[in-house]
Amino acid sequence: MRVRAFARRQMQQSLAFGTLAVLIAFFSIFGNNFFSWSNISGVLLATAVVAILALGTTFVIITGGIDLSIGTGMTMASVTTGVMVVNLGLPVWLGIVGGVATGAAMGLANGLNITFLKLPPFIATLAMMMIAQGLALIVSGIRPIYFSTAAPNFRQIALGTVVPGLPNAVLITVVVAVLAYLLLTKTVFGRYTFAIGSNEEATRLSGVNTRNWKIAIYTLSGVFTGTAGVVMASRLDSAQPQLGLGYELQAIAAVVIGGTSLLGGRGSMLGTVIGALIMSVLINGLRIMSIQTEWQNVVVGFVILIAVFSDSLRNRSRA
Repeated sequence: MRVRAFARRQMQQSLAFGTLAVLIAFFSIFGNNFFSWSNISGVLLATAVVAILALGTTFVIITGGIDLSIGTGMTMASVTTGVMVVNLGLPVWLGIVGGVATGAAMGLANGLNITFLKLPPFIATLAMMMIAQGLALIVSGIRPIYFSTAAPNFRQIALGTVVPGLPNAVLITVVVAVLAYLLLTKTVFGRYTFAIGSNEEATRLSGVNTRNWKIAIYTLSGVFTGTAGVVMASRLDSAQPQLGLGYELQAIAAVVIGGTSLLGGRGSMLGTVIGALIMSVLINGLRIMSIQTEWQNVVVGFVILIAVFSDSLRNRSRA
């Protein structure tokens, strides 16, 4: 059984990687300057935020849950960082901590609503999505918060180059991905994440406090959301309170494309990173080919539809 599950996981990752290679080849042929280093660097930079969100969401989806609040939660984390650094004049490091803590607090609230109030994850996180969207607008006064005057070096967090030609946001994403991989595959936290997704009732009957673990998993996802918010704020050199909607769909699509099952019990961080790259390459390639935005949305929608349908087929074959 384990051998077959491993084989299926490897096949899905190979399929995702093959899809990424085909997209790169297609846009390299039909898109002007797609393979230039400046464009590749731009793709990797655009992937960073979606990938960080998707890595945190992978834990949640493996448990059989969902988190629709990560997009607006990211925005709320950005706004919190902006308010602390610009409006309150606090040190940048404290603003970063505040942004990450904001994401963690929203994740904790999601976990409590799901476990104690017994709300379906879809409803609980949908409510949090709307709450975060409203709070971001209220706290910011419906105006962007710019870091350039109060913290002129804040943009270096994402756009600086420790490695020449490679934005720091990409390095942050790599570090986050490695930590997420180790946490999922080498720790008790990861084992219980898979166990809850495979059979939560059996896991509970075996003596595991599944309620506490699910709260921890949603809180961890919130930490990733807060981190993405800080990176996004640094990338834009501002906190944009009306940004965020739609990022949750890109992140969830990346997770599913990478082979994580929406029914839970199966997933990998490597697959999620490949899925995030597929989404970024697709959007970037369509823009280079001067495809209108509305048609870009149509194509991305079809990709999400195909990804979910493929997941459904995999689940049927497993059954």
